[in-house]
Parts: sequence; structure tokens; C-alpha cells
Amino acid sequence: LSSSSAASDVYKRQQIGFMGEIKGYISQVIGPVVDIHFDYGTEETVTLPRIHDAMEISRPNGKILIVEVQQHIGENTVRTVAMDTTDGLRRGMEAMSYGMPITMPTGDQVKGRLMNVTGDPIDGMAQLTKDGALPIHREPPKFEDLTTTQEVLYTGIKVIDLLEPY
Repeated sequence: LSSSSAASDVYKRQQIGFMGEIKGYISQVIGPVVDIHFDYGTEETVTLPRIHDAMEISRPNGKILIVEVQQHIGENTVRTVAMDTTDGLRRGMEAMSYGMPITMPTGDQVKGRLMNVTGDPIDGMAQLTKDGALPIHREPPKFEDLTTTQEVLYTGIKVIDLLEPY
């Protein structure tokens, strides 16, 4: 989702290795779907972000919107899905590629914390470090690493919340 301050945006770029060399412009916005066009060079020389790569769009109010590439639709254009509302976006706004997928922090630091879909804390506590962060799209475990015994899966979700959410 969108970051709340410029300081956290700089922090996020430093932590995930912001590349920024792939720059495009919004060509269409339909609900949460944002098409981004890359208009430099010819179609053979344009480098498009990979599928599942994250891109950022700076809103006029200074907040950052993260979008994820879902499809290459041809003519130097990619189709993305926004991780927050697309209100206020318009054609021609600049979009920069992260050069990597959205990552989530891992380890003991995330226990008991509340995060949005891009890994930013939304519980009002301290920022999380992206050390050891894992991409949200990664290879599944190898078959030989799976167990065949029954075991408890600790998700942190209380069953009562699923049955009685009010």
C-alpha cells in the first residue's frame, strides 16, 4: 500500500535496492488495473519489467503507490495491479521499476506485528528491516522437503475470528 511519509519511502528504497533505471508512464487506469507504457527506443530495444516485478508511482500528495506487473500486453506496455487505491492517478504519471518483486520481512521481528500487502507496518510501531526479506512470489518447497506427518500449522489466525468476525 502507499507509504505514509517521504522518510519511509527513502528507507524502503534503500532496503530493497531501488534500481529506478526502467521508467515508464501510465497509459490507462481502470479500477485497480494500471497500464504502464515504456516509450523510449524501438520495441526491440525496450527493456520491460519482468512479470511479478514491483513498480512505484509517486502520487501528487507525495505518497507512493506500489503496483505489480502481471502481464506484458504488447507495444511496450505492461499491465499492473495496484496494491492500494488508484484514486488520483492519471495518464502520463511516471512509474519506476524496482527490478524485483514485492518482498515481505521475515523472522522474529514480524511476530505480533500488523503489515499491509507490501510489508509496511500499519500498527504504529517501529519500521521493520528488510534483512532476510523474501519475495511474495517464490518457488514452492521441493517435494523431498515436505513432511507426511500431521502437524499443527501456526498461522496466527484465531479460529473464533473466522467463525465469528463481529
